[in-house]
Amino acid sequence: MSDIVQYEILENGVALVTLNRPEKRNAISPEMTQGLDEAIKRSEGDDKVCVVILTSSNDKVFCAGADLKIVSEGRSKELFTKDGGFAGFVEASRKKPWIAAVAGSALAGGMELSLACDMIVATQDAMFGLPEPKRGLLAAAGGVSRLPNVVPRNIAFEIITTGDPIDVGRAYELGLVNKVVANGEQVEGALALARSIAENAPLAVQGALALARKAPSLSDAEGMQAGADAIAVLRE
Repeated sequence: MSDIVQYEILENGVALVTLNRPEKRNAISPEMTQGLDEAIKRSEGDDKVCVVILTSSNDKVFCAGADLKIVSEGRSKELFTKDGGFAGFVEASRKKPWIAAVAGSALAGGMELSLACDMIVATQDAMFGLPEPKRGLLAAAGGVSRLPNVVPRNIAFEIITTGDPIDVGRAYELGLVNKVVANGEQVEGALALARSIAENAPLAVQGALALARKAPSLSDAEGMQAGADAIAVLRE
């Protein structure tokens, strides 16, 4: 792995992926895109890894979104991969749960990275937002499409159309954030959650997570059938 995206095993069953471009507020570059793509493939291919934590080496910002210098140079395509979409991450197929450990601001593409994870642990100074409309854009890498499935519809519409951020207290109230921790303790907080997951049977976790991810698009009958199919696979 590169220095820009660091990968390490924290303890049995838990991997840590760290965005490490602090001087650029972890803006997504081609190198970071490739690094995240590699991190997903590495964790998916390691049977000893049950849960992955995604965090930042910069306690002031989780990720500032796309590197606008790359965009202005007409190189936006380099911020996407075939398998993972934006940042090599937001559309990636993942069997294992990912927890975003967020400190500081998670705006634009940074919020989209958080939404692409399955759970979020955030510090008391964290904030989330989709400021794209203030720049004549929209959050097309999952921000606009996923947020209404996470928070109440009208609140999602407000965040999407105003571009104004919300603080961590509001994010927790709305169910966007699973746990709020003291500043500087985002990884420790995420690790506590990861341990609770890693203690469980990994194939059961993966099967349940796969079903839960697609449940919003299923009717009740389809959901019941999908559950029956999933438990049959698990029994084998």
